[in-house]
Amino acid sequence: MRIWDLEPSRLCRQHLLGEHRELHAIWSILTLDKRGYRRHPEVKRWEGKLAALYARHQDLAAEMERRGYRHRSLLDACLATGCREQRDYVDTPEEQERLLAAKPCGCLHQKI
Repeated sequence: MRIWDLEPSRLCRQHLLGEHRELHAIWSILTLDKRGYRRHPEVKRWEGKLAALYARHQDLAAEMERRGYRHRSLLDACLATGCREQRDYVDTPEEQERLLAAKPCGCLHQKI
């Protein structure tokens, strides 16, 4: 489970769509008070930051549409409360760059 802290335009198809799916899972855990994965570090870092998670979703959805995908899984903006910026990381953005650069998927080489 991971939400990247890099521009969505830099993610390959697999990581873009995978992050979108995982973001929805985190949103559900936090907004519906679900127990599954509640203690996962990636979930915990978004507690109290639903506004920031909502903004990340908007960025992902915009990139998906830019690439020709039809995005239809909206989040309830009324639930987007708390901090609007995410400054807590499981891995720093620099470390995320290194992790993605080591993958053979094409991330970081996307058109920005």
